[in-house]
Amino acid sequence: MYCNYCGKSIQDDANVCAYCGRRIGVCAPPRKRLVRSRTNRKIAGVCAGLAEYLDMDVTLMRLLWAVVAVLSGIVPGIIAYLIAWIVMPEEPETAAVPVGQQHVTST
Repeated sequence: MYCNYCGKSIQDDANVCAYCGRRIGVCAPPRKRLVRSRTNRKIAGVCAGLAEYLDMDVTLMRLLWAVVAVLSGIVPGIIAYLIAWIVMPEEPETAAVPVGQQHVTST
């Protein structure tokens, strides 16, 4: 088994990595963050970020946003989108792992 943090080989029944000292095994899932999408965006990624955060289809989110914007008057919908664009942070860039540093695990 490999440590998820430092990548070193550790014992299969280890609870703590002997190299970096971090706990291994079942832990709480990472908290979801409300961020604008970098990859699935049409304008600024607001609807894609909301859809990912709420675990729903991005097309449905865009459709709901458009319907709510039209029903509330176009201006409030546009203002809400612009505020979300400013307030929501952009999704962090993910760097590609070089081929030589990829770890292969076998089960």
